[in-house]
Amino acid sequence: MSPASPNMEHTIAVGRRVLETEADALNRLAAGLDGAFADAVEALFAAQEGPTPGRIVCTGMGKSGHVARKIAATLASTGSAAMFVHPSEASHGDLGMIGAGDVILALSKTGETRELADILAYAKRFAIPLIAVTAAADSALGRAAAIVLQLPDAPEAADAVNAPTTSTTLQMALGDALAVALLERRGFRPQDFGVLHPGGKLGAMLRTTGDLMHGFSELPLVFGETPMREALLVMTEKRWGIVGVTDAAGRLVGVITDGDLRRHIDGLLEHTAGEVMTSGPKKSVSPSTLAAQALALMSDPLPAVTVLFVVEDDKPVGILHVHDLLRAGVM
Repeated sequence: MSPASPNMEHTIAVGRRVLETEADALNRLAAGLDGAFADAVEALFAAQEGPTPGRIVCTGMGKSGHVARKIAATLASTGSAAMFVHPSEASHGDLGMIGAGDVILALSKTGETRELADILAYAKRFAIPLIAVTAAADSALGRAAAIVLQLPDAPEAADAVNAPTTSTTLQMALGDALAVALLERRGFRPQDFGVLHPGGKLGAMLRTTGDLMHGFSELPLVFGETPMREALLVMTEKRWGIVGVTDAAGRLVGVITDGDLRRHIDGLLEHTAGEVMTSGPKKSVSPSTLAAQALALMSDPLPAVTVLFVVEDDKPVGILHVHDLLRAGVM
């Protein structure tokens, strides 16, 4: 380890000061949320759920523009049709990207960003709802907006140069709050999130057992009255190390595992599958169960298993092995 810099304590103190300044501002933002926030969520919801669904158009200039891009991406990843429109590009033709059914979310700390002027005029001309995120409610942006989400009057973390720090943190956090409140308002589920995130480990964790399971033709199934000699042949042929036992209606009423075989080793071949099975099964999943939930169920030590039957309406429709989760990148 390299020797500590003589300025180390000062540097750490600066870092803490910045974080504490921004944390204090975030607490003030949270405490100050009011009906305007709920109105903004409803406006965003209405644009998505109306007879002619529109989009959420996020816009801003400079650092606010970078934050607006991130908010648009977060909204899109949680199921809302959202996009970023650059104010300068809007003045040179991109206003045509904004439709009558859309809603505009415009970010500007001062609310006096000149580049937003054409978007504000366009929104007024075509009666497009405008939500402002600004520290100045009485600014040009604030006066033009139907809903104002006002940022607290908090100091930037770098007072000497007034660089956008605290203000952009507040904008981003407020964007996250809008996105989460909107997804809950829309009833957005983890499964829906998985459809939008098919890549990487996150996508793998959000896949369902229905995506990964082996189908009905590969199921090791016998009836309760099946002699154990035949049940063992099915168990060996299907190579899952398990046999499911079904009733006359096709419902899964039990399973036979290696443990069941050992418990009935004396006179095993004189029994039927129904006499040897463990009733249940204790662990099964549905086709809509998330892969991550299936993995957690397999890993539960009471008892840990490597195979799960996939069941729908009490009837087995597939089977899932821990190796399937491994290949999919869940583990």
